[in-house]
Amino acid sequence: MRELILAMTMSLDGFVCGPDGEVGWIFDGDQEAMAWKLENVWNASLHVMGSHTFRVMASYWPTSTTVFAPPMNQIPKAVFSKQGPAILKAATAESSQTEPLQPGAESWGEAYVAGGDLADEIARMKARDDKPIIAHGGAALARSLITRELVDQYFLLVHPVALGKGLSIFSDITLPRRLKPISSTTFPGGSVARIFRPA
Repeated sequence: MRELILAMTMSLDGFVCGPDGEVGWIFDGDQEAMAWKLENVWNASLHVMGSHTFRVMASYWPTSTTVFAPPMNQIPKAVFSKQGPAILKAATAESSQTEPLQPGAESWGEAYVAGGDLADEIARMKARDDKPIIAHGGAALARSLITRELVDQYFLLVHPVALGKGLSIFSDITLPRRLKPISSTTFPGGSVARIFRPA
């Protein structure tokens, strides 16, 4: 049975983006932190995300030449959306047609559309033996996964920046949620990778 990893980048004060979705600070990490993140992205057998994140990523990754493009394009995807297959057409139509497509780019148009109950869909995805499933968010999907206790591991990359306000992935829990620390890695630029399991 494969596990679901929630992989999120966050600020020191616990936000995954600014109040209007600002994420520029995420890309200010040092090379060692980015290498850690890349290694984990490659270790997925499936990337899952919400519909907004899917649309943003599907319009960017197919033509990207960054080091993250190969795993993001070549590893299968699933998108949580009530729009049905229309989300695939809409997302891929927004991608740039002026740049050459990278290997695996077609996978965005072939993503599994998860439109059923969240817990049921995750249970179906976890049912096979394989490398982990990595959930990339956005914040709304992350909050739903957390509140319904569907996350097996949290991979949190904390950047040395305070935003003051923004979106939190833990804002919907109603009682304290205990997490068991598994590892902590500090990178030269000040970012810290922390891995937790539910206690």
